[in-house]
Amino acid sequence: MTAQFPVKWPLGIDVLRSQLAAIADDRLFAYQQPFIDKLGPSFTLDMLGATGYTTMDPMNLEAMLSTRFEDFGMGFRRQALLPFIGEGIFVQDSTAWKHSRELLRRPFLKNHYQDLKGFGEHVESLIAGLSSSSGVVDLQPFFFRFTLATTTALIFGQSVNDLEEAQQTFAKDFNYASMISTLRMRLQDFYWAYNPSRYRAACSGVKEFANVFVKQALQEKNRTGPNSDRYAFIQDLYDEMQDPVLVRDQLVNVLLAGRDTTACLLSWTFFLLVRHTSALDRLRSEIRSIMGDERELTRTHVQKMSYLKYVLNETLRLYPSVPINFRIAQKTTWLPRGGGSDGNAPVLVRRGGGVGFLAYYLHRRKDLYGDDAHEFRPERWEGPELANIGWGYIPFHGGPRLCLGKDFALMEASCAVVRIIQTFPNIRLPPDYPVVPTGQEKQTLTVFLSSADGCKVLLD
Repeated sequence: MTAQFPVKWPLGIDVLRSQLAAIADDRLFAYQQPFIDKLGPSFTLDMLGATGYTTMDPMNLEAMLSTRFEDFGMGFRRQALLPFIGEGIFVQDSTAWKHSRELLRRPFLKNHYQDLKGFGEHVESLIAGLSSSSGVVDLQPFFFRFTLATTTALIFGQSVNDLEEAQQTFAKDFNYASMISTLRMRLQDFYWAYNPSRYRAACSGVKEFANVFVKQALQEKNRTGPNSDRYAFIQDLYDEMQDPVLVRDQLVNVLLAGRDTTACLLSWTFFLLVRHTSALDRLRSEIRSIMGDERELTRTHVQKMSYLKYVLNETLRLYPSVPINFRIAQKTTWLPRGGGSDGNAPVLVRRGGGVGFLAYYLHRRKDLYGDDAHEFRPERWEGPELANIGWGYIPFHGGPRLCLGKDFALMEASCAVVRIIQTFPNIRLPPDYPVVPTGQEKQTLTVFLSSADGCKVLLD
């Protein structure tokens, strides 16, 4: 029999109440860790009148996300997120999703992102902003501005850094809408019960921000001149969709992924490095040995930086940008493991049944990563230790829905990490700043996972 998450109150209200309280306290994952350790990699949870299945089993993940991909869809996630991101790739299934994926693949293939030159201007703006700071600096807000600039340049043809006031308003609306959307998804089919007026206003603000660029692109559609290709991506989307609202929604979907995921990765990377000085020292030495006095980073440079890759892998292991995800069975199907007295029998998933998968806890399984699975040790990626980890590591999802921006995000993060360490070789944790065991720090969960206390450092 599949393990069951302990529930005391009708409809699992006690569990939902405790989860929401832990989210408000920025400690959801620390709160849930003891339950996960006791229940094992697969269990059920009865909540709000439905029985949900949760798994952190690589075999089940491979089935759900790859070999039995067509059996699962977005379910209530679509309606819960619709006010925020509209009709875009992250709420679509089947033919609509396949069409969106093909359209959104195009901007990531641009040559100046392949050779990393497209990141140069934005990285130098990031460095300039940090250089003008003094004392204890919180890197996290800088990273969110940086990734917003790179993402808007990619899809809008214009960096939002050129629009300071619009950037601040958008960021505020975007953060709030993301937070409320996460709470709506936690309510499952009762998502509609939480629809505050501020949420509706924030969603409208996000869409209006994207609308500005869509309107500009369509106005220039038939013009020629030096900026005629600035809005090429938006114009291509319109040629396919013939609907500015659908174009806008796809752009908001890309913004959601492009801005937050890489900003969170960068924040957690430096959060960990300044707390693990031996790793920072080794990375600094690698950068110095490969770059010398050069400042223009190329893909060839990055490919030579094996320890940088290990650091990013380990950061994404401990703090996957999307720590929680789920699918809904579109027909009665099954998963290969989790049932029976020993947990090794298949599990029936009825049509409409939900399956959650928690990358955060999957990546901390001691049977997969060793007794030190909760610790930051980039060296675990060196050699054969994790050569066969497979579906035990899913920071960029997997299967047909493997993240389109995976390479873009890793190259973007690599550029920022290298240039920051080059420019500020003495970057360190401020004296007497509290250090707690990995996973016990405060964490903010919206759609993505960020540090609730930011990433405080000394740069000089």
